[in-house]
Amino acid sequence: MNWLRRFMYGRYGFDALSNTLLVISLIMYTVFIIFNLNLLALIPLLILIYVYYRFFSKNIQKRYNENMKFKAMVKPITRFFSMQRKKFKDRKTHKYYKCPRCKQYLRVPKNKGKIKLSCPKCKNTFIKKT
Repeated sequence: MNWLRRFMYGRYGFDALSNTLLVISLIMYTVFIIFNLNLLALIPLLILIYVYYRFFSKNIQKRYNENMKFKAMVKPITRFFSMQRKKFKDRKTHKYYKCPRCKQYLRVPKNKGKIKLSCPKCKNTFIKKT
């Protein structure tokens, strides 16, 4: 096992981009095999080769920059689903409103009537019914 540790020293390894590409390639491969699209099954293989290229790469800074660009691209999507999960969890006790100026979400308790909300980010005030 020590030989593996020595071999992997200075190599990049897996990150969020690699994991996502791996899952996408496995899903694509499964779909192509189910629908008997054998010629297209080469595409997931190429993606898998790229994943392993990134995994064994010694150019750590370049792989890190690729991963950061990927995370920046995916962040709005993950933020949206995270907010939806929070809204669903708090649906019985709280309401969420967006600030009209900066689009920051504000969480307020339900059944308080009309209240004046003040955005902590931009200090904008507006009135909403809870």
